[in-house]
Amino acid sequence: MKIRNYEELIPGRIFIGGIDAIDDLLANEKVDVIYDLRAEVNGPLSSDISVHQPIVDDAEQQDASIKAAVNEVIDAYNAGKNVYFHCNTGRGRGGTIATATLLELGLAHSVDEAEQKAKEIRPEINPRPQFKDALERIYKK
Repeated sequence: MKIRNYEELIPGRIFIGGIDAIDDLLANEKVDVIYDLRAEVNGPLSSDISVHQPIVDDAEQQDASIKAAVNEVIDAYNAGKNVYFHCNTGRGRGGTIATATLLELGLAHSVDEAEQKAKEIRPEINPRPQFKDALERIYKK
């Protein structure tokens, strides 16, 4: 059995990992769009289907950047596209969008539940406290 360095958040449709997984992902999966969640990209994006959709560190813009990123993922998914999103490692920014994606799809009912479900799929997920705070603001009941 081959060990992959990315996971399927939604089987066959939405994938999560780090930047180092892209070559493996493209060799093994049909992916239509890749969202690069890193705040800054030095140099070209990793593939011709990559889109820079940054989650910023600036506290005043953080909620909006998280909401914009998850909206892109959900819009692509709803349009029938297979999606991969990544940050450097697939833990912080990637984990944040994995959590938000599960909430947007109605597969979890709270930030804590969504984060736990995401960690069951990708155990290394660990959103930064400021990203988790932003998720709590975005998804408050």
